[in-house]
Formats: sequence, structure tokens, C-alpha cells
Amino acid sequence: MKNKKNIGSSFDTFLKEEGLLEQVESIAAKRVFVFQLEMEMQKQKIDKAELADRMETSRSAVERALDPEFPSTLKTFVKVARALGKHIKISLV
Repeated sequence: MKNKKNIGSSFDTFLKEEGLLEQVESIAAKRVFVFQLEMEMQKQKIDKAELADRMETSRSAVERALDPEFPSTLKTFVKVARALGKHIKISLV
């Protein structure tokens, strides 16, 4: 029987050993943020075109901002939040 080095270790440890932890955490964080944005957009009955108008940008820029795989800056997140009448709260844990 082969020795399996990851048995008993955490998934975070595995991702770290594979050099994937930061990428997975950033994508997961953005997915959560995008989910919250989409819920707020539904609540306010705002589509992507309206959000783009409020942000004074293109719909393709909104698509990128809402794409978890596409990197976004904090400035973009703040702009999206403000277009929805919201603020961003950041914490270090």
C-alpha cells in the first residue's frame, strides 16, 4: 500500500502545498462578494445595463467585475457597491 502524504491533513494544507491556497481563497472571496452584489441587484430590480449606467462604465466592465475568475481591484468593488447605494466593509481575520 502506498503512503499517502495528505491523509489526515487539512484541505487548506493541501492547497498550500500545491501553491493554490491564495488563488482559491481570492476566487472564493470574490464569489461571495459577487453573490451579495447579485442579491442586492435583484432586491433593487437592477440589471447589468442599469448597473453599468450607474457606474458610468460599459456593460462589459460590469461583466468583468461580476466574474469570479477575473481579477478586480478594491476600487472596482467600491464603485460597484456605491452604484448600489452600499459600502464595503473589509476585515482582517
